[in-house]
Amino acid sequence: MIYGYIRVSTKQQKIDRQYEEIKDLVVDDKHIYIDKESGKDFDRKNYQKLIRKIKKDDLLIIKSIDRLGRNYHMILDEWARITKTIGADIKVIDMPLLDTRIEGRNLVGKFISDIVLQVLSFVAENERTNIKQRQAEGIRIAKEKGVRFGRPNKLLPSNTNEILDKYINHEINNIEAAKLIGVSRGTFFRLSKSRKMSEYRKNVPNT
Repeated sequence: MIYGYIRVSTKQQKIDRQYEEIKDLVVDDKHIYIDKESGKDFDRKNYQKLIRKIKKDDLLIIKSIDRLGRNYHMILDEWARITKTIGADIKVIDMPLLDTRIEGRNLVGKFISDIVLQVLSFVAENERTNIKQRQAEGIRIAKEKGVRFGRPNKLLPSNTNEILDKYINHEINNIEAAKLIGVSRGTFFRLSKSRKMSEYRKNVPNT
């Protein structure tokens, strides 16, 4: 039996590219399993269904090795589980050498695939580590230069304090006040608290 596995990290991502390349190699669409989940582990609903289905001498087709997972050791362990424990074959479309059927069904094909897989998995994880390090370094340098991250503060209307004072003096309620300022009620209550503290400090005599 031939199976296909497709994974994207989020529900918003498209599966079209992977699906187009896999559908012509898998006889039945019912044998194509799709997950829209992170590759951080193998606790994915449809992947687990696939693993329960796949048997000795079956073939699993994936687009690239990172569809299995994104961790070097995870990928190697899962590859061994499928090819050695279960006894099925794997074909990776993006890397023709990663096909355990190479040289027929003898040990050479599996041996070549295992070596290539180890090299590619290590390179892929090493690159991810380097990217994270470069990102962290870039953020650190940017912060040292005064760059601020996150959403910019909302520009409040010029009469915000006047509206807050009306609320504090019970002239309007919090819903009306928040609407006039143009903020959520949560933000409004934080502004109101800050305004009250500001007025309190002004009215407390210096000792």
